[in-house]
Amino acid sequence: MPAYISLFNFTEQGIKTVKDTVQRSQMVKQQATAAGGRVIGIWWLQGQYDGILIFEAPDEDTAMRQVIANGMVGNNRTVTMRAFSEDEMTRILGGLP
Repeated sequence: MPAYISLFNFTEQGIKTVKDTVQRSQMVKQQATAAGGRVIGIWWLQGQYDGILIFEAPDEDTAMRQVIANGMVGNNRTVTMRAFSEDEMTRILGGLP
């Protein structure tokens, strides 16, 4: 299953309700499972980003839908990237000349 990394920062709304952030993370996990994916982990960070979410989704459309749906709630802004496993990278590199 494709993997994704989302770095997130709290919005003004998100920081005002930061005491609910762990509860919100549980909802993200439930939504991912309901969409056929899974959350590998959520960590809160010090530094440039407030947190990181690593998740798997069955396809690009599902991943994008999940990121947009979570953004619509208004508690954070994300930077999301597709991540490639060692097996995937081996397959990709095997196609090089």
